[in-house]
Amino acid sequence: MVKILRGLAHKYFSDDEAVILFLILVIGTVFVIWFGAMLAPAIASLIVAFILQGLVTRLNTLGVPEGLAILGVFLIFLGVLVGFIFGLLPLIWTQVSNLAGEAPRIIGELQSYVELLPDEYPHIISAQTVSSLYGQVNTEVGQMTQWLVSVSISSIPDLVALLIYMVLVPILVFFFLKDREVLLGAISKLLPPQRPMMLKIWHEVNLQCANYVRGKALEIMIVGGATYIGFKLMGVPYAALLSLLVGLSVVIPYIGAAVVTIPVAVIALFAFGWGSHFIWVMVVYGTIQGLDGNVLVPVLFSEVNNLHPVVIIISVLFFGGIWGLWGVFFAIPLATMLKAVFFAWPVKGPASLTTSDEG
Repeated sequence: MVKILRGLAHKYFSDDEAVILFLILVIGTVFVIWFGAMLAPAIASLIVAFILQGLVTRLNTLGVPEGLAILGVFLIFLGVLVGFIFGLLPLIWTQVSNLAGEAPRIIGELQSYVELLPDEYPHIISAQTVSSLYGQVNTEVGQMTQWLVSVSISSIPDLVALLIYMVLVPILVFFFLKDREVLLGAISKLLPPQRPMMLKIWHEVNLQCANYVRGKALEIMIVGGATYIGFKLMGVPYAALLSLLVGLSVVIPYIGAAVVTIPVAVIALFAFGWGSHFIWVMVVYGTIQGLDGNVLVPVLFSEVNNLHPVVIIISVLFFGGIWGLWGVFFAIPLATMLKAVFFAWPVKGPASLTTSDEG
C-alpha cells in the first residue's frame, strides 16, 4: 500500500508547482465553504467586477482611456442596479403577493379538473387516488403557507443585511475594477516566480469562464426580456414573475427550461383555459426557448468549450448541493476549471530503477 501511494505521489505530485496549486485549490475550497456566507458581498462584487471587466477591456481597445472606461461601465452597472431595485423588484414582489392570494382559487379549479378524471379515464385513475392526491396537495400547501409566514417574520434581519449589501457591493465593484492590476500584482507575489502551468490554467480558465459568465448574464437578460414582452403583449398574468423564472432557467441547461414550463403552462391554463389563446402562449414560449437554444447560445458561447451533457448535469447536482443557487450558476465554470487543471496537470512516468534495484 505504501509503495502504491509513493508511486502516485511521484507521478502526480513530484512537481513543486503542482503541489502549490493543489494546496491553493484545497485551501480556497475550504475557505469558501467555511467563510462564504460571511464574505458573500465581497464574492458577489468580485463576480460582478469580473463580468464588467470584459466591457472595460473592449472600451480600451476602442481607444477609451482606462479611467473613463471604468467610470462609464460602473455608472451603467449602477443604473441597472437602481432600476432593478426600484423598478423590477417591486413589480415582481407585487405579482408574487397576488399569486399567493390567487393560490386557493387555482387549487380549487385544479381540484374540479382532477375530480373529473376518474369519470373520463376510469381505467387509468380512481377516485381513491384523486382523494389521496388532493389530501397530499392540501398538506403541502398548508406547510408552505406556514413556511412563508415564518420566513416573512424571520427575514427582517436578512432584509437589513440585504440593504447593507446593496451599499457595499457597488463600492467593492468600483474598487475591484479600479485597482484590478494592483490586486493581481499583490496576489502574484505570493506565487512562485516560475509558474508556467498556473499561467496556462489561468489563461484557459479566464477565457472560458469569462466567456461563459458574461454570455450567461447576457442570455438571462435577453431571454427574460423577450419573454416579458411576449407575455405582456398576450396579456399573460404575472408576466414579470414568469419572465424572471424563464430568464433564470437558462442557468441550468436541459433541466431549467423543462421545470419552468410547468408554471408557465399552469398560469396560462388558468388564465385562458383550454383554447387558442393558451396554445399561442405556449407557442410563443416554445419559440423563445427554441431561438435561445439554436440561435442565441451558439452566438454567445461560440468560444466556450462544450462539456458533455452528463458532465454538465453532474456538475449542476454536485456544486448545487454544496453551494446552492450560486453552485448551480457556476457549475459549468467550475467544471471548466477542473477540466483545465486535469489536462494541464504534470504527470511523470514511473521512477527509473536504481542500480541496487537492478541488481
